[in-house]
Amino acid sequence: MWLAVEQARRNPEWPFGAVIVDSRSGEVLGRGVNTGADSPLLHGEVVAMNDYVRRHGNQGWSGTTLYTTGEPCSMCMSALAWADVRRVVWASSIDELRRTDIIQIALTAREVAAAARSFYTPDLLLGGVLANHTNRLFEEARRLRQGQSLSGALRRP
Repeated sequence: MWLAVEQARRNPEWPFGAVIVDSRSGEVLGRGVNTGADSPLLHGEVVAMNDYVRRHGNQGWSGTTLYTTGEPCSMCMSALAWADVRRVVWASSIDELRRTDIIQIALTAREVAAAARSFYTPDLLLGGVLANHTNRLFEEARRLRQGQSLSGALRRP
């Protein structure tokens, strides 16, 4: 999770960082940070998935674990289900993200996974890992965005 936090620090306004690791060896196979200013699709998880595909091809997903600073939104969790990433670990919950004024669709990662159960059976969906740390990151990001909002520079992720 610390590696995901390291990625998140690359975007202090929207600190959504993610890493994909080999579930057995722990080797980092992909990394990403939210670049939503470039495209609304480029959440940290999607950027990490794209990095994984560039480096390893569109294969081997079931042997990986994704770590992310914020609970995957419904778009990202759906992508993880389609890819068959069976282990997903996050820090801050959807509810906590909403408390920091980050707009979220009201579906948890577990709810998305349950809706995909006809083809997706995760081994691990674990939230709250280092949440105290990432909750502070998201609160700091809110203060940063609020300061920029006063100057008219606020962007959505």
